[in-house]
Amino acid sequence: MENKLRIYNTLTRKVEQFIPNEEGKVGMYTCGPTVYHFAHIGNLRSYIMEDLLEKTLRYIGYDVKRVMNITDVGHLSSDADTGEDKMLKGAKREHKTVMEIAKFYTDAFFADCADLNIKTPDVVEPATNCISEFIRMIEGLLEKGYAYESGGNIYFDTSKLKEYYVLSNHSEEELLVGVRDDVDEDGNKRNKTDFVLWFTKSKFEDQELKWESPWGLGYPGWHIECSCISMKHLGEYMDIHCGGVDNIFPHHTNEIAQSEAYLGHKWCNYWVHVHHLNDKAGKMSKSKGEFLTVSLLKSKGYDPKVYRLFCLQSHYRKPLEFSFDALDNARAAYEKLVKRIGGLGKEGEADREKAELYRQKFQAALCDDLNSSMALTVLYDMLKEEMSDATKYALAEDFDKVLSLDLTTAYAEKEADSGVDAEMESYILEKIEERKAAKKEKNFARADEIRAELLEKGIILEDTREGVKWKKA
Repeated sequence: MENKLRIYNTLTRKVEQFIPNEEGKVGMYTCGPTVYHFAHIGNLRSYIMEDLLEKTLRYIGYDVKRVMNITDVGHLSSDADTGEDKMLKGAKREHKTVMEIAKFYTDAFFADCADLNIKTPDVVEPATNCISEFIRMIEGLLEKGYAYESGGNIYFDTSKLKEYYVLSNHSEEELLVGVRDDVDEDGNKRNKTDFVLWFTKSKFEDQELKWESPWGLGYPGWHIECSCISMKHLGEYMDIHCGGVDNIFPHHTNEIAQSEAYLGHKWCNYWVHVHHLNDKAGKMSKSKGEFLTVSLLKSKGYDPKVYRLFCLQSHYRKPLEFSFDALDNARAAYEKLVKRIGGLGKEGEADREKAELYRQKFQAALCDDLNSSMALTVLYDMLKEEMSDATKYALAEDFDKVLSLDLTTAYAEKEADSGVDAEMESYILEKIEERKAAKKEKNFARADEIRAELLEKGIILEDTREGVKWKKA
């Protein structure tokens, strides 16, 4: 490996050099969506940054196997095993079956990922495919004395662990019952931090998905999924586990507890968490009513790659505040960037020495705890450098293996879609700026003249809330 990746490990609370279990190979697991509704752009920030991590690992020479689950059963509206079943909630909302909801929103999720150039993981496994694996692991935990039956349900006994709060730094006194929902404490639990491995006495009489088990007809708890699915495809030892910061407690804490109790050894060496996307009102969530989706951004005229660039401009461990003004700035930067690269000549030989120098700088930025904003700076610096267009084009193409912004294709595709060449587009944009200045000076006659001049050339201007847009007549 030319550069050694250093990454922040939530488990140790410090940036560490990444050393995989097996030289040259990486087993990576990312928590997938609960497919009861569309993913909002806050959810998708995590998947963009996890995609960046996977592509960085591949770029610096690792053979990566990435696994992701699809949660189509077992996730309640509170992560602490309380509240309503999310899948049932979605089915009731749309008057469909749970599996119809799961299929529709799984397809919608991967359509969003495709729009954002997020690579599909090597293995995608729905929870409902793995019921036998869940049952086998729960039986093992019961045999080892880490689980118990109470009130018909099977619970993990957190009191049997020497250290439960390895990821979160919580103390038992800090935990509140039903912190996300106004619910009653589960009286079946021996300890309030215990969690459900298998429900048989469900409070949902109309629970749609149930399976036979040694403990009666029922369904799995949410936390058991990721442990079993990762072990099924990555074995007993895993290199990297990813998710959003809201997964740290209780979900990932519970995963570690049950996995290491079952296996009898350390399970995963590196835990990587992506911070929230916020708006001015705070963390984005689906519970607020209308929420921002990729489809909504597209309907407002934004290329989804603009949102990807917006995320890459910030570090994954920092909260990122979303606004349409900020997205407009990202759009302007993206359009300028792809136009600059689209105008590069491709003829001639690339300068290998200069190309390697910038490739090393790009790698170094990524290996510095995924410093995506610095990686973008390397890209911009490279475009300003005195070297041949062929070298710049080759480097942009190379960097895009990780950035995934369609750097070398977006402008040509836009030209083809608009039917307008670069010279004409430049003229249109100049006229739009001139018209904007005229309106600011209250010279509305001149603004109307500019609109008419463009119309004569077959270009229609539209004034929208997002700014002036143009299209061919």
